[in-house]
Amino acid sequence: MKKIVLGLLTAVVLASCNSNSGGFSIEANVDGDIENGTVVYLKRISKVNQPIDVDTTTVENGKFVFKGVADSLDLQYIFIDKINGNIPVVIENGTIDVDFHKDSLQFASISGTEQNELFSKFLDNSRTFAKRAMSMREDFEKARKSNDTATQQALQEESMEMQNQAKDFELNYIKENPNAYISALLLERVYANKSLTEKEVTEIYDAFTPEIKATAVANRIKEQLEKTKKTAIGEKAPEFSAPTPNGEELALSQALGKKVTIVDFWAGWCKPCRAENPNLVRIYNKYKENGLSIVGVSLDKSEQEWKQAIEADGLEWNHVSNVQYFDEIAQSYNVRAIPATFILDENGVIIAKDLRGEALESKIEELVGKI
Repeated sequence: MKKIVLGLLTAVVLASCNSNSGGFSIEANVDGDIENGTVVYLKRISKVNQPIDVDTTTVENGKFVFKGVADSLDLQYIFIDKINGNIPVVIENGTIDVDFHKDSLQFASISGTEQNELFSKFLDNSRTFAKRAMSMREDFEKARKSNDTATQQALQEESMEMQNQAKDFELNYIKENPNAYISALLLERVYANKSLTEKEVTEIYDAFTPEIKATAVANRIKEQLEKTKKTAIGEKAPEFSAPTPNGEELALSQALGKKVTIVDFWAGWCKPCRAENPNLVRIYNKYKENGLSIVGVSLDKSEQEWKQAIEADGLEWNHVSNVQYFDEIAQSYNVRAIPATFILDENGVIIAKDLRGEALESKIEELVGKI
């Protein structure tokens, strides 16, 4: 089966303890004609975003059932042969009721257990935003075809406002539902996108119920928070070494600038990184004689692409890479998205991070002095 790209509404693996040992039963009712014997799959999504079969059953007279025992909470997905889409279901012990029309799996009703009720509460509101977005896209297309620029501008502004409302809704949901697994899942996504400060993430995590703190996703958040503390401003940057484009080993301590060092996590395949590179080149050429050094840490998967990007963008500073994507260096710096920058003083202490564009140049000028 081809790779499934799942968004927020069909989120990733969940896990936690569940005291109900009576097992689970997914009891589904289908509205619309589906031939008896049609195969139904229960799948989970692997770490590499591929569906893995967990169980199969068949449709009989518009119904199907899955049974099992949930040792831990898990978000799995119902796929029906020859029907597009899927239905996300939180696997937890108890009776899980699923009702849907065969032509609109995305609007399935899931109820019967605590976590599925909480998940459905979130989905109901998220679908409202999705419907509004769809309507605005249709209106925008009509305005574009009629060359109505005023309406296009108004719709763009309305879209931005709605996106902010959606973000506020998610944040409020997390805070108001510390007992919901979806809250932990949302927090992990928000944290990865750096939409909240580490302090805010910590406060929300601390408010989670013991059951949610025991889940795999909450444990991942906790681990990331602990890693982040090691790369907080004022901490000594983690040491690392890796091969240069010439195959020689270079350590961070060997490449520190006399005044300032920028550790730049990037990759040749990363469009935002490549877009920022001209700014880095300009800053480097302007301040290198004043004690600025840059160490590029590539998260490329191809040595050839890495070297070609260095040459194409004119990046005339130190570079290292294990050519292993998000490798142990990225993990030690808690880098989960790129570009990511860390600014170090002459002793390798982190004094700023995640700056780009004018903000980055202003900080470098502040640290090394005006030219």
